[in-house]
Amino acid sequence: MSQGTLYVNGLARGILPQSLIETWKLDIKVEQTDCEVFAKEFPMAKIPAFIGPNGFHLTEVMAVLYYLVNQNEDEKVKEVLLGATVEERAQVIRWLSFFNSEWAAAFAAAAGYLLGLVPYNKKMLEEKMAYLDKCIGVAEARLRDYTYLATESISLADLFAASIVGFAQTLIYGQDWRVKHPVLFRWFNTVAAHPVIANCVDQSKFLKESKQYVAPKKEKAKKEPAAPKPKAAAPAKEEEAKPAETPKKPKHPLEALGRATFSLEDWKRKYSNEDTRPVALPWFWEHYNPEEFSIWRVDYKYNDELTMTFMSNNLVGGFFNRLSASVKYMFGSLVVYGENNNNGIIGAVMVRGQEFAPAFDVAPDWESYAYTKLDPTKEEDKEFINNMWAWDKPVVVNGESKEIVDGKVLK
Repeated sequence: MSQGTLYVNGLARGILPQSLIETWKLDIKVEQTDCEVFAKEFPMAKIPAFIGPNGFHLTEVMAVLYYLVNQNEDEKVKEVLLGATVEERAQVIRWLSFFNSEWAAAFAAAAGYLLGLVPYNKKMLEEKMAYLDKCIGVAEARLRDYTYLATESISLADLFAASIVGFAQTLIYGQDWRVKHPVLFRWFNTVAAHPVIANCVDQSKFLKESKQYVAPKKEKAKKEPAAPKPKAAAPAKEEEAKPAETPKKPKHPLEALGRATFSLEDWKRKYSNEDTRPVALPWFWEHYNPEEFSIWRVDYKYNDELTMTFMSNNLVGGFFNRLSASVKYMFGSLVVYGENNNNGIIGAVMVRGQEFAPAFDVAPDWESYAYTKLDPTKEEDKEFINNMWAWDKPVVVNGESKEIVDGKVLK
C-alpha cells in the first residue's frame, strides 16, 4: 500500500520533490493536479501538495521537501542534505527560502509577461528581470568564496535552487545569460550532476537565446467576396410569403456615442510598447478628450475577505474577462496591494462616455466594486491615475503606503 501521494503539475517547485521520490524509490505515488482528489483536498491549489497516511496533508514546497528527505532511512544522507549542526540547518532553510520566495516569485511574474500569459507591461517586466539579476548577485556573492550555498557539501538548498535555475533556462534564459554568470554556472553544473536531479535537469532543452517579448502580430481582416447580384425574378402570379428576417444582434449601448476623436487603440499600443511614465502618460494627457471619455476610480468592496495576493489577482483577471463585451470602449488597470491576508484591490479605468454603468454592467460581478468619477483637472486625481497605470509608486490607503504586488491591465 502506498505511503502517500504527491501532486505536481510540471512547474518548477514540483521538480525536486518528484525526483526525490523517484531516485530513492519511495513508496509514494506521484499524480498530476488535474484530478478531483486534488481539487477537493487542496482548495488553495498550492503546488506541490502531499497526502500521507491517516489523512496527513502538506503544502508549501519547503515542508514537503523536509518530509520527503526524512523518509530516507540513511541518517548520513539526511545529515548532509539538511545540515549537521544548528548553524548548517539554519543556512539550508535560509537558501531554500531565498530561492522559493525571492527568486521563484519574481521568475513566475517575468515569465508570465515574456510568454504572453499575462498582459504585457514593459515597466513591470523590467523590474522583475532586474530583481532576478539582483537575486543571482546575492547567490554569486556567496559562491565566489564557497563551493555550495549552505554548507561544504551539496545540501537540499543546492538541489532545490539548481532545479529552479535549470527550469528557468528552459523558459526564458539562454546562452547569453549563462555567459554573464560564470560563477553561478560553475556551481550549477556541479550540482546538476548530483544523482537526485541529474535525470530531471535536461540541458538539451535549454534555450540558446534568452526570451524577448515580441508583440503579437495583428491579423489582417479578410475581405468577404462580394455576393453575386441576384437575377431579376419573374413576376409571381401570387404574392409569396416573405421569410422572417433574422433579428439583428443588439448593439452595445456605447455604440450610440459614435466614433471618438481620441483613438483608444493608438493609446493602448502606446501604453503597451513605450515606457509608461516618461513616454506613454505624457502622450495620453496630450491627446485625451474628457468630453469623450471619463476616468473612474474602482475599489473592490470586500477587501476584508481577500486572502492570498495571487488569488486577489486571479479575481481581477476573472472580472476583466467578463468585461470582454465592453473592452473596445475601455482601458485601465486594477492593482493588488499589500501582502497575503492583508491586501486590497484598487485601480483607475477609463470608459467611453460620462457614465460607468454601460461599460461595466456586462460583467455579472460589477456591483462588487465601487466607482468614483475622477477629475483629471485636479492634481491629486491626475496623479492617482498616473500611479495606477504606471505601477511604480505605493498605494496610499488610510494614510498608509502599501506596495503594489500584482495587477491586471484591461486593454
